[in-house]
Amino acid sequence: MQLQVGLLSMMAVACAPTPKHTAGPVYLDPDAPIEERVEDALARMTLREKIALIHAQSKFSAPGVPRLGIPELWTTDGPHGIRPEVLWDEWDQASWTNDSCVAYPALTCLAATWNPEMAALYGKSIGEEARYREKDVLLGPGVNIYRTPLNGRNFEYMGEDPYLASRMVVPYVQEVQKNGVAACVKHYAINNEETHRHTIDVDLDDRALYEIYLPAFKAAVEEGGAWSIMGAYNLYRGQHCCHNQRLLNDILKGEWGFDGAVISDWGGVHDTNEAIHNGLDLEFGTWTDGLTMGATNAYDNYYMAEPYLQKIERGEVGTDELDDKVRRVLRLTFRTAMNPYKPFGSMRSEEHYAAARRIGEEGIVLLRNENKTLPFDLDGMKRIVVVGENAVKMMTVGGGSSSLKVQREVSPLDGIRARVGDRAEVVWVRGYVGDVGGEYNGVTSGQNLRDDRSAGALIAEAVEAARGADAVVFVGGLNKSDRQDCEGTDREGLELPYEQDRVIEALAAVNPRLVVALVSGNAVAMPWVEQVPAIMQVWYLGSEAGNALASVLFGDANPSGKLPFSFPVRLEDNGAHATDSIFPHDGKTYYKDGIFVGYRWLEKEGTTPLFAFGHGLSYTTFEYGAVTADRKSIDERGTLNVSVEVTNTGDRAGAEVVQLYLADCESSLPRPVKELKGFEKVQLEPGETKVVTFPVTVEALKYYDDTQGRWVAEKGTFEAMVGASSADIRGTVAFELK
Repeated sequence: MQLQVGLLSMMAVACAPTPKHTAGPVYLDPDAPIEERVEDALARMTLREKIALIHAQSKFSAPGVPRLGIPELWTTDGPHGIRPEVLWDEWDQASWTNDSCVAYPALTCLAATWNPEMAALYGKSIGEEARYREKDVLLGPGVNIYRTPLNGRNFEYMGEDPYLASRMVVPYVQEVQKNGVAACVKHYAINNEETHRHTIDVDLDDRALYEIYLPAFKAAVEEGGAWSIMGAYNLYRGQHCCHNQRLLNDILKGEWGFDGAVISDWGGVHDTNEAIHNGLDLEFGTWTDGLTMGATNAYDNYYMAEPYLQKIERGEVGTDELDDKVRRVLRLTFRTAMNPYKPFGSMRSEEHYAAARRIGEEGIVLLRNENKTLPFDLDGMKRIVVVGENAVKMMTVGGGSSSLKVQREVSPLDGIRARVGDRAEVVWVRGYVGDVGGEYNGVTSGQNLRDDRSAGALIAEAVEAARGADAVVFVGGLNKSDRQDCEGTDREGLELPYEQDRVIEALAAVNPRLVVALVSGNAVAMPWVEQVPAIMQVWYLGSEAGNALASVLFGDANPSGKLPFSFPVRLEDNGAHATDSIFPHDGKTYYKDGIFVGYRWLEKEGTTPLFAFGHGLSYTTFEYGAVTADRKSIDERGTLNVSVEVTNTGDRAGAEVVQLYLADCESSLPRPVKELKGFEKVQLEPGETKVVTFPVTVEALKYYDDTQGRWVAEKGTFEAMVGASSADIRGTVAFELK
C-alpha cells in the first residue's frame, strides 16, 4: 500500500502542468508581471468584450473573453462547503451525481475555536474542495458583526467583536487563495438583518463604522490579501452598498488600496449610473432577490451590460471607469482561472472530514457543567436517552445560499450511538416537532420527520423515557427554517421555538443527569438555566456533527470553545433592541448603540449576561498567575509586553483561551469599559505551566475620532486586563501612554 501511494504521488507530480514562458501575447505568459498581463489583455479587447467581462452569463459564471482565450470565471457558494451545481439559468439543481461535498462547521463555530490555526485549516480544506471543482471564486467568508441575536444570517459570521473576527478571517482568506481560488469576503458592509435587507438604509456614526463594522474587512484586505469583496444588499446613507461611493471608492479602494474586484451580491445592483461610478466591478444575479427565480436569459440587460454600452455609445459616459473594472476582473482571472501554478485540489478526502471534525470539537462551547455532569463515563451506564428533533434532522440542507449537498452527515444520534457501541442502550424519542421539511433548491435530505402527535403526548413520551435513565441528552435549539437561522428572514424572538422550554423543564424534573445541547448560530433565552446541570452550545457542525458532539460528550476531546458573542438574558438587554434601532418600518435605521455592541453595551449598562462573550468551560481547570508588564509606560515607538503564567491545575490535558482586554481610563470621548485586543489558545498538560505574552503597541490604544477623521491615541492611564472571558478577569496591570 505504501508503494502504491508513493507511485500515485509521483504520477500526480509528473502529470502536473509545467507552465512555460510563451513567445506570444504577454497576457498569456504566466511568468510575466501580472500588471503587464492586465494591460496587454486590456489593449486587445473590444468595447463589447469589455462590457461582457463585467457581468454574469449564468447564475454563477462570467464569460471571460473567448476570442482571446481568457476563460470563464466561475463562482460558488458558500462559506461552509461547495454548493452543488445548479442549472445554467435557474436555482434548481443540475442533477449531477458527483457534486456532493464535505460540509464544514458554520463560521460561528470556527470563531468559537478562538484559534487562527483552525481558521487556516478551514481555509485550506475548503479551498482544496473549491479548486477540485474548478471554482475560481469562493463566495465567503462572511464577517458581518453580530449586532442582534435575531439576525437570521448570524450563523454565517464570526461573532460580535471586530478584533476576534479580524484575527480569524485573515488565515482563512490566505489559505483559500493558496489554492488559486479567490476568497470573496462578504457582505460589505453593515449588513446586520435579513427582514428588510434589500431596502433598509443604514446610517451610523463614523466611530461605529470604523471601530466595529469595518475592521474585519480591512484585515481581510490589508493582511489577508483578499482578491474579491462582495457588496451587501442594504443601503448606506442613501446608496446601495453594491455601488456605494464612500464604502467602495473612498474606503475600500482608496484608504485600503484594494486592488481586487468588487462583486455584487445576487440581485444587489439597482442603478446603472451608480454602478458605473461608485465602485462595482462585476455584476451577478440582477432581477433576482438572491433566493427566487428571476428573469431568464436577462444577462445582456443587466445594469452593467447593454445599458452601460449604450451610455458609452451615446457619449454620456467615458471609458475610464470601464477600463478600471476590466483591469480588476482581469487581475482576478489571472490570479485564479488563468493561474497554471495552482494545485489540483481534492474533494471529500478523509483529511477534509478530519478537519471538519477537529474544528467542530474545538468550537463546541461548554456553557455550564454543575456537579461534573460531563464528560460521561460509560462504565456502569446501561441506558442513555437522546431527546429532540435536532438529534436526527439534517442541518446541512436549507438556510439559504449556505445550503449544501453532502456526501454524508453524521447526526448527533448516530454519533452518540457509534461512540457508545454495544456498551449501553441508546434510545431516541422525539420530544417536539419543529421543521419536518428537508428540501432546498432541489437538494433533499430524504428524511420523513412527520409526526402528528400533540405536544403533550411527545413530552409525556420523553419524560417516561428519561425517568431512570443513566443520562439524558436533549438536542434542540434552532434550525435552518424561515425565521430561525436562515437567509432572507430573521427570528421573531429570543426564545426557543416549538415549545422546547416545556420539554427541557419536564426532563429536568425527572432526571438530574440532563445535558442540553443547543444547535444554533444564535443566542437563545434559557428560563430553565438553573434547572439544567450541563449546557453545551453546539452550533451547526456540518458533515461530522454527530462525531464531534459525541467526542466532547464522552471526553475524547476536552471542550475548549469560547463564545464569540454574548448571550443576553432578555432581548431588551441587547443594545440594538434597547435603543429600538433594528427592523425599522420606514426603510431607514440609525445605529443608536454606536460602538457599544455586544459585551460593550452590556458592560456600559452594568447588565449581567446569561453567558458572557469569551465564556467557555473545560473538563480541567486553569489557574492564572499575576499579570505583569515589562514597562510602566510606552510611547509611539514602543511596545509593552503584558504577561501571565497559566497552569493546568486539573487531571487532564486541555486548552485555555487567554484573553487580553484594554481599557482607556482617561479618554476625552466615551469608550467601552474594555475591548478585546489579544488572545492566545494555549494547550497544557496536567500540571504544566506556560507564560502567555501579549505585545501592546500604541495602535491597540487608538480610537477613531470622527471629528478629525483619523485614529487617535490620547496620553494617560490605561489598564491591561487578562482573563478567561469578558466577565472573568483574572488580573490587571496599569500603564501610561506618554
